[in-house]
Amino acid sequence: MTKFLDEIEACIPALRRYAGALTGNWEHADDLVQDALERAIRKQRLWSPSGSLQSWLFKLQTNIYRNDLRRQKRRPPLTLIDDLTVDPSIPPDQPARLALAETKRALAYLPDEQRQALLLVALEGFSYKEATVILDIPQGTLMSRLGRARKNLRQIIDEGLPPKGKKHLRSAK
Repeated sequence: MTKFLDEIEACIPALRRYAGALTGNWEHADDLVQDALERAIRKQRLWSPSGSLQSWLFKLQTNIYRNDLRRQKRRPPLTLIDDLTVDPSIPPDQPARLALAETKRALAYLPDEQRQALLLVALEGFSYKEATVILDIPQGTLMSRLGRARKNLRQIIDEGLPPKGKKHLRSAK
């Protein structure tokens, strides 16, 4: 059990980074990681030591995220009090920060399937095979989603517009 927990602990930064990119909100990301870790510990017996623990954890986290999205669609949206106040913002003066912020906003326009595939492969460095296991899709579907995600991301950044027929899917916080 101790070795299992040590291996899980080593995966937490990557899980948190992926959750933050998925949700666009660090508080939600931390909740998502906590839920994934709690489920992993509770369902430890379902993990096969012959596979990658990190892939298994990412799959758990992705499934929890998808379930949360389905649940949110059935509920009316809530507005936090903190979101009602308007804070003056100072734009970053560094070009790299501007590019990063622009990319983060552009990611919010991508459909969830494309964003998840792109984040797993490009940000987290998972192989195509590992990403297909995490997302529970065939490799051809993953490659198609990656291609569309990259094309759409380039279009959004270059033109400043969402892909045709797509609306801003969620707020990028």
